[in-house]
Amino acid sequence: MSDKGSAMTVTFRTPRWRRLLAHRWLDETDSAKALDDAALARLETQVAASERRHSGEVRLCVETGLPLSYLWRRATPRQRAVAMFGKLRVWDTEHNNGVLIYLLLAEHAIEIVADRGLARQVPEAQWQSLVAGMSGAFKAGQFEAGLAHAIHKVDELLARHFALAEGEVNPNELPDRAARL
Repeated sequence: MSDKGSAMTVTFRTPRWRRLLAHRWLDETDSAKALDDAALARLETQVAASERRHSGEVRLCVETGLPLSYLWRRATPRQRAVAMFGKLRVWDTEHNNGVLIYLLLAEHAIEIVADRGLARQVPEAQWQSLVAGMSGAFKAGQFEAGLAHAIHKVDELLARHFALAEGEVNPNELPDRAARL
């Protein structure tokens, strides 16, 4: 896995108690409001269609708030995204070309973690551009549109660098459904 990818960096100048409250205030109902089951199903369909064009694997993770252990040690959304990259086994693909698109609702943080196979092919500026395209939609509360845009852009990158040969099939190595925590 590479630590390359995107980062919408958040500087923690707010007191620890305020950040803790922001993360504990939100719950599963807030996650469901941001992305209901129908929206998740549409995103799942988009991921599945994408993975028919290349050998990569795309995984979405939407988290309402960070666990207490992460908040206590002042972990960043990036650190959590990298941890989820491992926990969701995105690193465990045959061609090392898995991509995690991570959204942390409590901080409106967006992270993209690409495995080393793809990270070697894509310059950092391109990841930053992708995140910038998502952030506008998220600021407007359009979480499905932002994630759909991200899937589309990641699909383009994977199709460019890991296209399937005619007649070749990509075995589905990871679930297409978003992890909602």
